[in-house]
Amino acid sequence: MLPLLIRLAVIVLILYVFYKAIRYITDPKRKLDEAYEKGHYYFYDDVKNVRKNFFITYKGALFEGEKYLGTTNDAFEIVSIFVGARDTATLQGFTKKDFEYLQQEILMSYPNAKINWKQPIEQLMQDTSSE
Repeated sequence: MLPLLIRLAVIVLILYVFYKAIRYITDPKRKLDEAYEKGHYYFYDDVKNVRKNFFITYKGALFEGEKYLGTTNDAFEIVSIFVGARDTATLQGFTKKDFEYLQQEILMSYPNAKINWKQPIEQLMQDTSSE
């Protein structure tokens, strides 16, 4: 009886470790951290949860977007998004085209949203658009 319980416990332990390994590999937060370290693009968002901010990593910078729900002509949608950099020092070397690319990527997920950039990105977007 005891050897059977030990075998059962070992099988349950193996299944648990396997389950945890799969969860770790597929975790989107881990993928965001990895992309941030490598300087790659990654969009991390929980589309079903309006209250949860989204994160974008691009060229070594981390951006956070705050979503706000509002009404469109026929539904409740995300109508306003405020995006800012977590650390403005990482923005060195960014151009207006980089921010336009990020804006297009955000609009793919939220087509009805008006995107507002926080300082100092907002100033760059306004200065170059008035020329």
